[in-house]
Amino acid sequence: MMLQTAVNTVLAQLSDSLVLLSDEQYAKPCSRLSNNSIGQHLRHIIEMFQCLDDGYESGLIDYEKRRRDKQIENERLVAIEQLQEIYPRLKKPDKPLLLLTYYDDQVQDPEKIESNYFREIAYNLEHSIHHMALIRVGISELCDISLEDSYGVAFSTVKYRRECAQ
Repeated sequence: MMLQTAVNTVLAQLSDSLVLLSDEQYAKPCSRLSNNSIGQHLRHIIEMFQCLDDGYESGLIDYEKRRRDKQIENERLVAIEQLQEIYPRLKKPDKPLLLLTYYDDQVQDPEKIESNYFREIAYNLEHSIHHMALIRVGISELCDISLEDSYGVAFSTVKYRRECAQ
């Protein structure tokens, strides 16, 4: 499936960029990221996919139930390992899901929005690309590493730029 292949491409870009960073750079707060670290952004990406995987069987996806694992956030090699575990877990059939949302802090029970597995994979893909754009900013602040032009850029934008160049 093209969607899962696209996710795999993004996960590979993330892993490849982490290999180029030192442990210190990975965990260091960046002023351009409101003192968040690259590791915090990576943890967030990973945990969103984990929430989707965790909720698949029950059919209830709750992104608010992220683990907020400091080890992923602070240890680059743990993050790389976790990234490598995401793709194989995506190979599940599509099915209806309910997304639990908490947009009203005055209400205890979450609102339930109908969705499906493939739609949530697509959401996580776009969400990851958004965070990759922020990670690119953090990397440019901390070091002089060259990233692919498509790193942190939506697939539609990459396609548009390619068409304009012709």
